Amino acid sequence: MLWLAMIVVGLTGGLASGKTTVARIFESLGARIIDADELARAVVKPRKPAWRDIVKIFGAKVLTEDHTINRQALADIVFKSPKKLHLLQTIIHPRVAREQSKQVKSIQHEDPHAVIIYDAALLLEAGAHRRMDHVMVITADRATQIARACGRDGLTKAQALRRIRQQMPLRHKLDYADAVLDGTWSRTRLRRAVQSLYRTYVNEARSRTASHTLNIP
Repeated sequence: MLWLAMIVVGLTGGLASGKTTVARIFESLGARIIDADELARAVVKPRKPAWRDIVKIFGAKVLTEDHTINRQALADIVFKSPKKLHLLQTIIHPRVAREQSKQVKSIQHEDPHAVIIYDAALLLEAGAHRRMDHVMVITADRATQIARACGRDGLTKAQALRRIRQQMPLRHKLDYADAVLDGTWSRTRLRRAVQSLYRTYVNEARSRTASHTLNIP
């Protein structure tokens, strides 16, 4: 069964630590990317079950004029309350997990030897790391995280800090990592590190294929 050769790597880190940059480098090298944030946007489209649950719990105030979820309004609510954040996560995480599984199977069908990078800020919080072959954590110092989040997402310093504090501390995420990259490195250094890791994953996939072939009766 050649699907055994496929490698799935969970890519995570803190707010604005550099996950997207790393994912794009992996993609440029040939890896397949699954973006948890894109999956989360898909599962809360208007009239879908998750959308209905969110509106039921948080009210119509989290909707835009076209009835899509106003992510900023929802974030303003949940990042001020761990209980409400947990409620939102119980709505979204299981559905995102199902969509991620579907995408993995689709990629597996197209390319049984693929290296798949699952870009998920809440990989560990959602327990998705248990479905990964490897876990990679992207780090960044607090000042860089805040500066990037404010510049990229238009957050205030207070909003950025609230979001950071609601996530698992980076030092704890490192306990789960078998690869760690510093998201503040130069683009050249970061690319070299990603290239090295990608070669390792590709070789692991090839090794799995060879081992399986040798074990065929």
